[in-house]
Amino acid sequence: MPDTPNPILELRGVSKQFELQGQRVEALRDAHLRVHKGEFVCLIGASGCGKSTLLRIVAGFESPTVGEALMWGMPIAGPGPERGMVFQDYGLFPWLTVRGNIAFGPQSRGRPAAEVKDTVERFISLVGLQRFADAYPHQLSGGMKQRVAIARVLANDAEVVLMDEPFGALDAMTRERLQDELLEIWQRTGLTVLFVTHSIEEAIFLADRIVVMSPSPGRIESETAVLLPRPRDVVAADFNDMRGRLSQQLHSHHGRKAA
Repeated sequence: MPDTPNPILELRGVSKQFELQGQRVEALRDAHLRVHKGEFVCLIGASGCGKSTLLRIVAGFESPTVGEALMWGMPIAGPGPERGMVFQDYGLFPWLTVRGNIAFGPQSRGRPAAEVKDTVERFISLVGLQRFADAYPHQLSGGMKQRVAIARVLANDAEVVLMDEPFGALDAMTRERLQDELLEIWQRTGLTVLFVTHSIEEAIFLADRIVVMSPSPGRIESETAVLLPRPRDVVAADFNDMRGRLSQQLHSHHGRKAA
């Protein structure tokens, strides 16, 4: 992805500190990151390396202690529909059906009823849940719930989808199927995706670019472009060569921390 002067997202020297039981904790230090429109970027690293903190700053749920978080060159001052968040625990409204969950954002923004209906049906179809449109979250499998969560974000006109280990709680087969479906949605819609994962394999399978973070304090250690052709084969030699290099890099962080 070319380093054009107008990224959709940019972090400039972002640091974040928290107070925890009277102690000052540095969760993120001097993060610089540029994400371009249509790019799929994965953040990987051990627990405590600042991945989720970085994502929450981009979402507008947290403010940097130092530095700037920008979208289209403008400061991110809080949450907004243009930056949709998908969580591991789905975050669906249990009292609303699939259709109601997806409609919630456009309705809240005062869109005309006919437009809301068309939008909801389009995204229900996109994620393949037509048969479950009137079901409630407790009637859905984990994979279906995550599809609803993705559709809800897309129906709210998100330009950027922020995903915090969205498939981490799913079984292996469902996870693989949703990875394929997410890539299909991304390719069809031209969305920009910033995706947090612990899984090196998942990052290589999904990403255009992988950002490796290291802990204590959390910081961006390196960026790697994933130039493997799609669809990617997880048992191919070049895939596993990349997995080995990234694994070695992540394990070196643990070694430094232990030392």
